Amino acid sequence: MSRNILCVVEFDNYPEHVVDRAIWLAKSRSCNLHLLVCDPITDFLGEAYVYLLESQHIADSIRESQDEAIEKLVARVAAAGLNVEADRSTKKHVADVIRREAAARKPRYVIKGTHYHSPSERASLADADWDLIRDLDYPLWFVKPTPWKEPPVIVAAVDPVHAHDKPAHLDKRIIERAKFLAEHDGGKVVVLHTYQTLEEIGSKAMWAFKPKKLPVEELNRKIFEEHDRALKILGETMDLPANALHLVAGRAHEVLPTFAREQDASLVVMGALARSKLKQRVIGSTAARVLDHIPCDVLVAHVKQEP
Repeated sequence: MSRNILCVVEFDNYPEHVVDRAIWLAKSRSCNLHLLVCDPITDFLGEAYVYLLESQHIADSIRESQDEAIEKLVARVAAAGLNVEADRSTKKHVADVIRREAAARKPRYVIKGTHYHSPSERASLADADWDLIRDLDYPLWFVKPTPWKEPPVIVAAVDPVHAHDKPAHLDKRIIERAKFLAEHDGGKVVVLHTYQTLEEIGSKAMWAFKPKKLPVEELNRKIFEEHDRALKILGETMDLPANALHLVAGRAHEVLPTFAREQDASLVVMGALARSKLKQRVIGSTAARVLDHIPCDVLVAHVKQEP
């Protein structure tokens, strides 16, 4: 298993907090730490379409200030007793830079800060976070500006009925990652699976087919039993206690943030599928939809990743 951790440093994503999380993770896993500083702003200022001498001075001033910040971050890592390297990129397409660096380093984790995304960013799917969720071959750890609690509670979000084209092995991978992290830090894993009832569908059907009504309660009971059975089988397969399994009615992107908050979670582990941007726009991604709203760190396990 790789002994490298790739930490993406972005100056608008609380870099000290991200680096501190990376230091903690690297020390606890005996890993080397590589800092990848992504800063496309100075490159844009230095190569503006309408060249202004003032813009170049601004870019140089920002670069000098950031050079000092990078030196302090490197010193911070070295003071923790870790082997550290640092590279800097000013390229515009941050996700492509991260993918290339990850392919070269083959890290155990890619750690990156995240922030609230505007509706336009979500609609365009152009943001680097969205791009990496859609397609990255390595575990992607999004850091939020919240403390890591000891011992941690780690939420594993699964889908054992394999809806939305998710393969069975992805759930196992999610739980394996959650268990590994929890066991290493003396924490616990709680597994969440959500399902949708037929109340809304049933009411619309009743309007359309009066006076005959659908047996909504009976159908809901069967739906619950199907999901409950699938979750229990997954729990037995992964050697999890019954009290670690939680089945909650509702849409995953609506339930998961509240559940993580109620559990006082330090981390949510969830899966993502590689889809084209068009299909992603139509179907959506639970990981992308909840990223802004989950109150703790998020670890995305991609279906293409090795176990």
